[in-house]
Amino acid sequence: MKLGYPRTLAAGVFGAALLAAGPAAAQDIDLPDTMMWSAYDVGSSGYTEASAVADAMMKEYGTRIRIMPSGTSIGRLLPLKTGRVQYGWLANEVYFATEAIYDFAAREWGPQDLRVLLGRPAGFGLGCAADAGIETIADVAGKRVSRIQANPSVNIKVEAMLAFAGLTWDDVEVVDVPSYGASLRGVVEGSNDCAGGVPTAGIFRELEASNRGITWPALPADQTESWERLRGVAPFFSPAVETVGAGLTEENPGHLIAYKYPMITTYAETGDQQAYDLVMAMVETFDMYKDVNAVMPRWNAETAGQIPADAPFHPGAIEALKELGVWTEAAEAWNQQRLARMEKVQATWDSAQDAALEQEISDKDWPAFWSSYRAEHLN
Repeated sequence: MKLGYPRTLAAGVFGAALLAAGPAAAQDIDLPDTMMWSAYDVGSSGYTEASAVADAMMKEYGTRIRIMPSGTSIGRLLPLKTGRVQYGWLANEVYFATEAIYDFAAREWGPQDLRVLLGRPAGFGLGCAADAGIETIADVAGKRVSRIQANPSVNIKVEAMLAFAGLTWDDVEVVDVPSYGASLRGVVEGSNDCAGGVPTAGIFRELEASNRGITWPALPADQTESWERLRGVAPFFSPAVETVGAGLTEENPGHLIAYKYPMITTYAETGDQQAYDLVMAMVETFDMYKDVNAVMPRWNAETAGQIPADAPFHPGAIEALKELGVWTEAAEAWNQQRLARMEKVQATWDSAQDAALEQEISDKDWPAFWSSYRAEHLN
């Protein structure tokens, strides 16, 4: 999967799609007067992209949008759960929350009924200081690597990349940090040597321009055994050739991992019309934000509306994608399978709660109980 700057998919795709949908598509857009979104913390690519889209929508529709940044998965999802924000620009915490794993295995969480509207394909790698002498993933052994508190979305990617070379957290010097931004900032300031992140993050640009410089140890797609180890940690990643980002060009690409980030995410209970309108507003304002940075063209519907994603697509988003000529029978089949999986997880959670009640499992012991019950009943 090549994630370089799309040469053929940009404003033309959006314009053709809107013409196919008919003039009513844009006229029917009705955004709320105010909205709140959650996103990764300031300095992240997710925050930058959400800000660019919010600015476009405020100019086009007069909608006031406030973005709540957070460096933790819980910090981004909790305001979505409580209704304080309507949409989250999220990463793999979407998958973790639907599966009730990691931070979301706690009793107060459990499987979350989330839906995706759109998701930008992204490359992710281990951004390392060039002066640390790291050329391959194996060279990371013994180096200082960031691990973010309460952020399994980033940590599992780093763990998977370490597994590519047969390494674990025990083989590196772990530097625990409080947030994603602090993780990247630490490499610039010299408190660590490597941090997992998206190459377009603004702080990685700072690293590239600093005395330390930046390098991306490669995860070549043809190293089959290494990829098997990586997918043993995280099965939802695939190889990517990234040409956009700090230290990366067409002539000097990075062999990284691919996933979707950010994903515009909400709960299933969000109205179909609301979801439809936001997708169409993304389409209508595309020309206003597509040139903010080199990855923004990937928000065209033909790219951002593709499966897979970490949760099923929202029915309102699907309706919009159908009108835009993007949604296919294969996409619908995938969506139905993903919905069935989530229903099974939710039913298993309920039965585990009943079993735990009978066995008088405490809140403290619940995560271990759920992990065992889940492994036995959910495969």
